[in-house]
Amino acid sequence: MGIKERRAREKEHLRQQILSAARELFVKEGYENVSMRKIANKIEYSPTTIYLHFKDKADLLDFVCQETLLNLLNTLEQLKSEINDPVETLRKSGRAYVEFGLKYPQDYKLTFVVRPQFQKGLGLVEGTIGEKVFNCLRETVSECIRQKIFRQVDVDTTSQVMWSAVHGVTLLLIDFPDFPWVEQDTLIDAVIRTTIEGLKA
Repeated sequence: MGIKERRAREKEHLRQQILSAARELFVKEGYENVSMRKIANKIEYSPTTIYLHFKDKADLLDFVCQETLLNLLNTLEQLKSEINDPVETLRKSGRAYVEFGLKYPQDYKLTFVVRPQFQKGLGLVEGTIGEKVFNCLRETVSECIRQKIFRQVDVDTTSQVMWSAVHGVTLLLIDFPDFPWVEQDTLIDAVIRTTIEGLKA
């Protein structure tokens, strides 16, 4: 390995260290209570070093959330490539979304609850990972309409209905674990099935 490649690898390793430390502190102490100095102290570097990689704390939060969205996107795209039936894709994607949120609850809340409080929107700008995640859902809904499985409904409205359903049950299960929920899988399946059935032609 040459000097240039080694330096690039070291730079990326440090960048990942910064992101990991920021994620941990944002979750543990709250985004608003974390300073760049606190992140720097955690990885035993100077704040100046962090500014060589990220312009400010908001930029750090954005990259942390982008990593979460990329993991979610990879999960959804893999499902989409493996299943031909759009309804089954929609059902399994909905379940995968909820399971992702429950497996990584703090990352999920950073991305979908904390980030919108400090940054405008959810990163759905054209070409972003956030837009690609939503488009996975939108394209599947569109295919259900094209095949006349769903009624001739508005694609964007219907996609947002589906997202509202899975996002809602995800956050409720994360935030209220002591509520006397019915069996978790039963609840998740019922939310997704009821939403899909209500859209069928």
